[in-house]
Amino acid sequence: MKTEVVGYGGTRIGLWVEGAENTRPIVFVHGWAQSAKAWAPQMADPALSERFRLVAMDLRGHGDSEVPSAGYDDPRVWAEDLASVLDFAGDDAIVVGWSYGGLVITDYLRVHGSSRLSGVVFVGAITEIGKNRPGGKVGPAMREAIPAVLSDDPAVAIPALVQFSARMTASPVSGTLTQSLLGACLSTPPAVRSALFRRDVGSEDVLRDLDKPALIVHGLADAVIDPTSAEYAAGKIQGAVMRWLPEVGHLPFAEAADEFGDLLRGFADQ
Repeated sequence: MKTEVVGYGGTRIGLWVEGAENTRPIVFVHGWAQSAKAWAPQMADPALSERFRLVAMDLRGHGDSEVPSAGYDDPRVWAEDLASVLDFAGDDAIVVGWSYGGLVITDYLRVHGSSRLSGVVFVGAITEIGKNRPGGKVGPAMREAIPAVLSDDPAVAIPALVQFSARMTASPVSGTLTQSLLGACLSTPPAVRSALFRRDVGSEDVLRDLDKPALIVHGLADAVIDPTSAEYAAGKIQGAVMRWLPEVGHLPFAEAADEFGDLLRGFADQ
């Protein structure tokens, strides 16, 4: 089911919803220049949808969400967008953040705390952004893609985004998946792709204060987000569980969907 909520400043936030109402919610937050469609393996998994209400949001400026001209550099904007999604999903949600989605979760925690959550999952995620921020260290695929992937010149951006999309995974995957990733990148306006990087945010205090169960999942072959970013978060969050996936890149939930599903269900059941 597709629906929407109203985020910060009246911005429409698109949602993809599966599973039964009145079940425990899992809220999925995608990464930079992607969309809720990234979570297709989880949204189609009956082992999840029969037990949980699955809510995948489109970040502002992405997917089916509205594209405002400003606000992408403001942590409170991201926090309130996610708060609106949690209002829809319900209390005791598990929030799952992939890549930039991990940063959005820390934005939310900084403003609202963790009282409405039952757990947090960071997958291939950053929790900080800015020069020399250890929780936001990127890998070679991301470093080599910038600044070309931010360009508004198609002759520059498109080849760079093609290469970047292909390097998200550690080994070749279906052409359908690769083209879906590329399509999401291309459908995200260049101004939005660029604006998401105009931030400098540390999250050490937020991670140290997190008092709910946390699971951190990261592919050891992730070329987009350096594995040390995951190590940083795991070292700051008390009691965090770290799960490394060998020979997996930046998309554990697609490259190792069954294993990721098992990890997510096990985390929810603890």
